[in-house]
Amino acid sequence: MNTVRLHLSGLGLALMIGLLFSTAIAAELSERTDLSPKDKARVASVTRPTEDFSKAEAFELMQGGAGTSPRGVSADSFSDFSANITFAEEEEFKLGNALFRKLWVSSPSSTQASDGLGPLFNARACQSCHLKDGRGHPPEGDRDHTSMFFRLARPAATAEEKAKLERLEVASLPDPVYGGQLQDQAVPGIAAEGRMAIIYTEEPVRLAGGETVMLRRPSYSVSDLNYGPLDPTTVLSPRIANPMIGLGLIEAIPEEDIRALADPDDLDGDGISGRTARARDHRTGEIKLGRFGWKAQNASVRDQSSSAFAGDIGISTPDDPRHFGDCTVQQTACLEAATGVQPRLGDTEGPAPVLDLVTFYAKNLAVPKRRDVGNTEVLRGKEIFYASGCIACHRPKFVTSRKAENKAQAFQLIWPYSDFLLHDMGEGLADGQPVGDATGQEWRTPPLWGIGLTQVVSGHTFFLHDGRARNLTEAILWHGGEAEAARNAFAAATPEDREALITFLESL
Repeated sequence: MNTVRLHLSGLGLALMIGLLFSTAIAAELSERTDLSPKDKARVASVTRPTEDFSKAEAFELMQGGAGTSPRGVSADSFSDFSANITFAEEEEFKLGNALFRKLWVSSPSSTQASDGLGPLFNARACQSCHLKDGRGHPPEGDRDHTSMFFRLARPAATAEEKAKLERLEVASLPDPVYGGQLQDQAVPGIAAEGRMAIIYTEEPVRLAGGETVMLRRPSYSVSDLNYGPLDPTTVLSPRIANPMIGLGLIEAIPEEDIRALADPDDLDGDGISGRTARARDHRTGEIKLGRFGWKAQNASVRDQSSSAFAGDIGISTPDDPRHFGDCTVQQTACLEAATGVQPRLGDTEGPAPVLDLVTFYAKNLAVPKRRDVGNTEVLRGKEIFYASGCIACHRPKFVTSRKAENKAQAFQLIWPYSDFLLHDMGEGLADGQPVGDATGQEWRTPPLWGIGLTQVVSGHTFFLHDGRARNLTEAILWHGGEAEAARNAFAAATPEDREALITFLESL
């Protein structure tokens, strides 16, 4: 495709998307109760997608608002605390960081405040999966499986199970023997469940300008099962760990702003039909907007944290008091093992102060500042990103609620590049596993901030839910379903325009 033609048609598309967003913004702001009329006008203006790509936008450098990390590029770029938290909160953050990095041990142990691991588990510490607070990876060469695992789920077999799913009493149904997650590690004296097996098949994709890109299509299975076969209907869904930055800011986005972007019946005819996800709060049982996890299955950072404690490490907390983690009634040795509950500390292995501090840490990891926002090539790539329709799902900006729980996250202009909705991404990326409201082809739009620092922080460039994409180009080419038009625009662009778009993503 000729570059000029792409820009002409793309600018028309960008204008259309801008108009649709303006309508959505007006609708959402009319529902927000935290804003005065003057605030609503300011927010509507500042969050409207730009149509001027000749220069950087105001505050674009500070993509995490006033809390943006001022640190330069380094392996620790995702590990700073929000720049606008108080001095006292810095202490909470550092204590939470210590607990996030803490290695749990099996029970019984002389280190009573640290025992309770497993008995079946995937990791001994939060940091094991989120190394440097960054993105996980599939096993590659000598890389281990720690930051990637299989979710296990099966369809309802009875009317009662179907009703539980519909009422969101459970987000998914576990395998009868292996539970909701395949755990490849275990404490001494207990057998691990099995091991992840992956086979990749290379497939060529031809792009405009004569370039050929090889995509690797994964095939998943489990080897060395120690508790008998999986249920024949159980579906494997591989997941890599998500980056930890900006989670508190995401939680501070008003529900109204996200709901206003949903168009489940595609009434505007743009081919994008994002849906909100519902999630049940772990403490109150209340149904809330899901916004965390690959399928938006959790409503809060706290829920995400307590689920990881129990499911990944086997540590019970007040919000998810499973002392035996993901063990099932079929795994008797697991259920007979000692727990790490210390009555003098509380009735769970990770008492309330532990969960509180880890949650505070996770909510206050700063978003790194942008780089090269005024660079000509970055601005050109940004224009192509907008023109190709990418912002229909990767919405650039939000302003957080004035009523945010922590003042550090209140009324901040942030640039996550996500709408936090569920989208059908096509058969190529489908895992076939429904979770909550998400179907087997739907995924939550992941935020893009920090994506350009993946290599520096995490030491790799594996993307998507299972890390099959080895770089950003492959990640884009795997997009299908609602994102197919944007994917095709990228594939049909000139090599120079594709390179510019990637340069823009690398600046985030």
